[in-house]
Amino acid sequence: MPTQSTDAATWEAALLRLLEDVFVFARSGPRSHEDWAADVRAVMERSVADPRGWSALDPERFEEGREAGFPSYPFRSTSAEDPRAGLRPITAGAAVELLASLAQEWFFEGSPVRSREDRDAVLADARTVLDRFGPEAAFWTSSDLARGCDAPDFLAQDLQGGRPFTDYMMDLGLIAVSADEVGVFWSFNAN
Repeated sequence: MPTQSTDAATWEAALLRLLEDVFVFARSGPRSHEDWAADVRAVMERSVADPRGWSALDPERFEEGREAGFPSYPFRSTSAEDPRAGLRPITAGAAVELLASLAQEWFFEGSPVRSREDRDAVLADARTVLDRFGPEAAFWTSSDLARGCDAPDFLAQDLQGGRPFTDYMMDLGLIAVSADEVGVFWSFNAN
């Protein structure tokens, strides 16, 4: 049974305040496999619906690639093993900071999260979005900042990618894994 740490309206409002104005993919799906990477792949391929029926952010510009026969577009086709190969574990606190940092634009952000007047509100929205996955959730990222430790300070620096999962110049992702659900949050540098 999914954790009920927040309700649909609260979660959707936080998700939209946080990520609606940037180029991101944000979808959740059920845990149907023992291997969470298979569930992440299903979310990337859009072959599963949000188990709670809650909102997702999936830009319309991705439709052309999907209609051309690439269901996981913009993500490269991967086996269930591949997502795990490019991800590193991070702490829940680092996951909140990373999700909050996805609210900023790549490179040219006039006010990155660390210097915004509404920094605390942005972090609160990120916490609300991730609370859905419960206190026992595990978090993974594609960020190179997580190579050396599981708690990098994502707010201290500009957005940086890591192992690419798409053909965009840069991309950066966060995966949330609970006993019942997975969440895929990905930012793209479309320049």
